[in-house]
Amino acid sequence: MSGNLLLALNCGSSSIKFALFDGDASPLPRVPLWRGGVQGIGGPHPAWSVAGAPAEPLALDAASPYESALHHIRTRVEAFLGARRLRLVVHRVVHGGEKYSEPVRLDARVLADLVQCIPLGPVHQPHALLAIRLMLQAEPDVPQVACFDTAFHARMPLTERVLPLPWEAWQRGIRRYGFHGLSYAYLALRLAERYGEAARGRVIALHLGSGASLCAMRGLASVATTMGFSALDGVMMGTRSGAIDPGVLLHLLQVEGHTPEQVARLLYHQSGLLGVSGVSPEPRVLIAHEQDDGERGERARLAMALYVRSIVREVGALAALLGGVDMLVFTAGVGENSAPVRERVCAALDWLGVRLDREANAANAPLVSAADSRVRVAVEPTNEEWMAATQALSCLT
Repeated sequence: MSGNLLLALNCGSSSIKFALFDGDASPLPRVPLWRGGVQGIGGPHPAWSVAGAPAEPLALDAASPYESALHHIRTRVEAFLGARRLRLVVHRVVHGGEKYSEPVRLDARVLADLVQCIPLGPVHQPHALLAIRLMLQAEPDVPQVACFDTAFHARMPLTERVLPLPWEAWQRGIRRYGFHGLSYAYLALRLAERYGEAARGRVIALHLGSGASLCAMRGLASVATTMGFSALDGVMMGTRSGAIDPGVLLHLLQVEGHTPEQVARLLYHQSGLLGVSGVSPEPRVLIAHEQDDGERGERARLAMALYVRSIVREVGALAALLGGVDMLVFTAGVGENSAPVRERVCAALDWLGVRLDREANAANAPLVSAADSRVRVAVEPTNEEWMAATQALSCLT
């Protein structure tokens, strides 16, 4: 077995995923030697899981649960390493701001720059920076690299990046950045391998997880995306509102007297599927409650209807920008695993000529469109950790 391993850390708002790759292999294998993570950080039931094994309850320090989860992962990784060593640590960082759109070797100067991006990614950025500091302290001699979720969208047309605000806002860095870039970068690579020239046409990728966004691609490059300045924009999500009339925010602040912190908590943590349903941020849970009697069932049905509608609305907008659609690609936790969500979205896109093969869709097959569908519909697992690791290796050459 390899003597040099590469560690990828993917820090989300309430979870941390990691993957260990064979650092001596070239090209880097897409299947890691070991992967897992901690879920439910900050919630009542945090859990530790690794690939191929059931999740285990995990006791975290209530005062600093995220740091506690990171320490747990580092301890388990050290035990897995044994006599082997880390060749590289790569961190998925949500925001690189104006300055960073390529992988960058981490040092004190870069870390200080990334701290300045915290207001641009307040839910995710602090967790990634905590992981970076912890690993720099624990492994000071191991190269560490940041890869950015905004990078894939950095070359979108200017008309997609500029917001309709006074020009000085653009000069201050207030613009559409786009997110989930590592996921879309992997999809662009994988679709080209699987579908060849067809993947270079008009593609709309749907990254549907607890956070969700859509990306319009042409020539395997991003030409538009639904998330903008922040990871709040676009489609309705698990606990995030998605696009909302800014007048509502002014009303909350000026009329109802909410503080900015209260509005931020409402938009990031109390809205979306959870806010409307009052039950859960997860589509699979809400689908199970749709048949309930009374208000619970009614709100579950309404939440799912709003969720699907917001996705369909954004597909329609991106289709208009592309001048049509050749391929829809579902990815991430919901996109890859929820046949009912795919079925409902595709049924509402019948006007585009989308037809599903129900058996293939129920099986989460790679291709779920029917033979007579004018639009190819694919299901493609994402691989953000491998994509980040691959990009990071370029910093060592």
